[in-house]
Amino acid sequence: MTKAKVQQKKQDTKQAAPKAPGTKSEETPRMLVSYRDKIVPQMTKEFEYENVMQVPRVAKVTVNVGIGEAKDNDKALDAAVGDVVTITGQKPALIKARKSVAAFKLRAGQTVGIKTTLRGRRMWYFLDKLLNVALPRIRDFRGVNPDGFDGRGNYTLGLREQVVFPEIDYDKIDKLRGLEVSITTTARNDDEARSLLTRLGMPFRKR
Repeated sequence: MTKAKVQQKKQDTKQAAPKAPGTKSEETPRMLVSYRDKIVPQMTKEFEYENVMQVPRVAKVTVNVGIGEAKDNDKALDAAVGDVVTITGQKPALIKARKSVAAFKLRAGQTVGIKTTLRGRRMWYFLDKLLNVALPRIRDFRGVNPDGFDGRGNYTLGLREQVVFPEIDYDKIDKLRGLEVSITTTARNDDEARSLLTRLGMPFRKR
């Protein structure tokens, strides 16, 4: 293979993959380009919107991780925070218990989880990676639950292991840890949201 062909192959691979979280590149995320150029016209026709401002869009993506053992193990909290930063490129906020629960030996104010909310470029890059890289890496994957909508156009899915994200090194994690991804849209109802997410590439499982 000639040097020119090797360079072209590297460039094609670079363009085909979503940028890493926190990238300083000003290039528009490819999923956002697809949304503007393809999905907006398609949904305008499907739902007969009067103008493009009525077309639903993704407003934010929230990543949550529950850490019940954090109250007794600071290292577990640090590890979970590190995983989320690696996956999203953004430092999460701590979720603290609002009240004490004696049965679970939980005191008000103790950290029980972490969450981070993605918007803008980081949101689009994360969605691209989630749909096109992480989900296909799940063993025996047959699609995501089509019943994860909340009735107001928002969708939530759970992942059992953080290692489905390629940035996570299995040999360096403290334990397998699940996480929850909530996608908030501006859709008026679940049908519109389902159409939007399907067009973005969400692989809903057939009923």
